[in-house]
Amino acid sequence: MNPGDIVRGIVDANLYLVLATADADGRPWSSPVYFAHEEYREFFWISSPDARHSRNIAVRSEVGISVFDSSVAISTGQGVYMSATAARADGPDVERGLDVFSRRSVRHGGRVWTAGDVGGDSGMRLYRAVADDHSILAKDGRPDHRIPVDLGPA
Repeated sequence: MNPGDIVRGIVDANLYLVLATADADGRPWSSPVYFAHEEYREFFWISSPDARHSRNIAVRSEVGISVFDSSVAISTGQGVYMSATAARADGPDVERGLDVFSRRSVRHGGRVWTAGDVGGDSGMRLYRAVADDHSILAKDGRPDHRIPVDLGPA
């Protein structure tokens, strides 16, 4: 199977990504978050700005992202690994991001999200990460051998 098809298949098949962040001192933290994506490069999720990962993003925008199926048998799994830059969405990114997020949410039995759900006194905000790169495991028997995956023009 084509590596790009593997990336797209994994991202489409899974509901959660693992978001790896670090605070200002470099202390790591990881959090699973329900996500939606646009073209496998732009990822959106909704979180409280008080959540540890949100506070970390506010001081250090560089993040790691992985998406994988945790239910597969040992030694058969495959995941997508990305480095990205994340921030709280604002301006036109909010409406566009909510549209992307809501379409996926509804497909998975959730609801449509509005600007009111992620603004004002709601306690929640929309976040956006843009992936710089994608990789997958090579599956050639060598431990942790990743291969970069080019998904085409950004």
